[in-house]
Amino acid sequence: MSPLLPPVAPGVTAELVAALTPRLRKRLDGGIAKLADRPVVRDGDTVRIAVDDDTDLELHAPDGTVSSADAIRCGCLLAPDCLHRAAAASAAPVAEDAPAEKQSISSEAPAGAAPEEAEPEAAGAEQRTAALALRTAAAAVLEAGADGAGAVLQAELLRAAHTARLAGLHRAAASAVSVVTALRAARAADPAYRLADLVAGLRDVLSVAHRVPHATGAELAALRGTARQPYHPDGSLRLYGVFCEPVLTASGYAGAVTWTADAEGRLYQVSDVAPGGAGRAVGAADRAVRLGDTALTHRELSRAGLAVSGATVSPTGRLGAGAGVRAVGASGAGWREEPLDRLWRVPVAEQLTRALNGDHGLLFLEVTLLGTVAEAAGDCLLAGCDGAVLRLTAAHDDPALPHRDNLRLLSAARGTGLRVVARLTPAPHPRAQLLATEHPARSGTRVDVGLDRLQRADLPTAPASPVRAAPSPKEAPVHLLRRRVQQAVSGGRRVLSFPGETTADARRLSRSGLATAGGLLEELHAAAAERSRDVFGRLLPADPVRFTHAWLAAARYTEELDRALCLAAWSG
Repeated sequence: MSPLLPPVAPGVTAELVAALTPRLRKRLDGGIAKLADRPVVRDGDTVRIAVDDDTDLELHAPDGTVSSADAIRCGCLLAPDCLHRAAAASAAPVAEDAPAEKQSISSEAPAGAAPEEAEPEAAGAEQRTAALALRTAAAAVLEAGADGAGAVLQAELLRAAHTARLAGLHRAAASAVSVVTALRAARAADPAYRLADLVAGLRDVLSVAHRVPHATGAELAALRGTARQPYHPDGSLRLYGVFCEPVLTASGYAGAVTWTADAEGRLYQVSDVAPGGAGRAVGAADRAVRLGDTALTHRELSRAGLAVSGATVSPTGRLGAGAGVRAVGASGAGWREEPLDRLWRVPVAEQLTRALNGDHGLLFLEVTLLGTVAEAAGDCLLAGCDGAVLRLTAAHDDPALPHRDNLRLLSAARGTGLRVVARLTPAPHPRAQLLATEHPARSGTRVDVGLDRLQRADLPTAPASPVRAAPSPKEAPVHLLRRRVQQAVSGGRRVLSFPGETTADARRLSRSGLATAGGLLEELHAAAAERSRDVFGRLLPADPVRFTHAWLAAARYTEELDRALCLAAWSG
């Protein structure tokens, strides 16, 4: 996927792929691969791809997004019914419904109210139909797995996502788009691809699609989600910068988010996110904050403060940048000074509960660095925290961002006590992504781990006393079920249909007090292997319903068990 290609609306990709003949559909994945090797040039709002020496393909994105099929034009003889237009749409990033910084600001609706709550009941039938289409398309992706879910299956899921959004199922539509984005990253061997993200997206799509036909009231409203975050007036605010983090998404958006806090410890975010790649994520930190008249950059705001009047705030704490907002720079505060000091005084158990149930998942921790431990995805930093051994990982692996290098350097400062900001990763052991830290050698200085690059000279001149890590408690073997859940998403139903050590693994789970997990594991394998035959003994196509239900049950159970084990692990 070229970083020059503009995001394409899901409905556009679905429309172009649906218009292909069966013969051209079979050639679509090959067509995408060929386009990936062709020169791409951006000229203002137009992106040109040289299909060959005599033919150009153009994508027009006047607002940064290709929003109609007519905006993709090809000069070949078969146009507009050619393969090239569908291939270009399938290779481009999937446009999100509304980038965070472009979401509307509304003071008419009450805080937290969703426009969909006032929908007439007549929309229920339309939403049930849309939910069924989502479930069918997502089940087909699960059946094929990431290895087999090519552009045609992706387009079917995008079509279902577009229909779901029109029907008011915004949460499921967004999750479906995230699934397609993750599938493309997986098939392109993108280093930013994470199987756990694909599993989570597919789990959410199927969960919502399964529950919508039966849900009512508050549950249905939560399943629907909202198209845009409603902003509400919040008067005047005095904010103090906490840290800044780069944003780099697989869907083609990048930028920076600066986190601030008020005198009561409530968190607010100022963001600058738009289509782009790692270069924009790095550069956005040095752009002026788009809020009122302030000239502070995001990097400067993370260590300074803001006085805001006429503020508008979303339910998740995102500050709006409407015309009525006024903001000027003000003095900041250190992490060990009021009011920021109170962020670290909240008990870890309380922070964990909030992170598991909230939107940002941030943790403010006192840690002692212990060294590193090797993992399949790379080394992670070990730290003692409130009696537990915490694994601190990189939030991004892109080499343009210094997360991984900074973790490697910090591992040499064993025994150093620091305050850090991290984002919780639910797991059977204490685990979080390191976002910001106190400087290991300079008191009163902080480091944004994704933006500030530490050097060897920044480490303490005299190493602190070595600290022996407490042995990690024996973990419950929930990985036996999680691994099968992930294998199904990666390789499809067929990888679980072969005979294996299902019985032995189920018994091991039962012996560890996880009898339900053992039963789910056996059912998942049985559903994957189930194939009927016709009267002549020939295998019939597999029925995806039982397998999809079995996978969803296992995925939801694993998610909830991880939450419970996460709380237990942090408590020691």
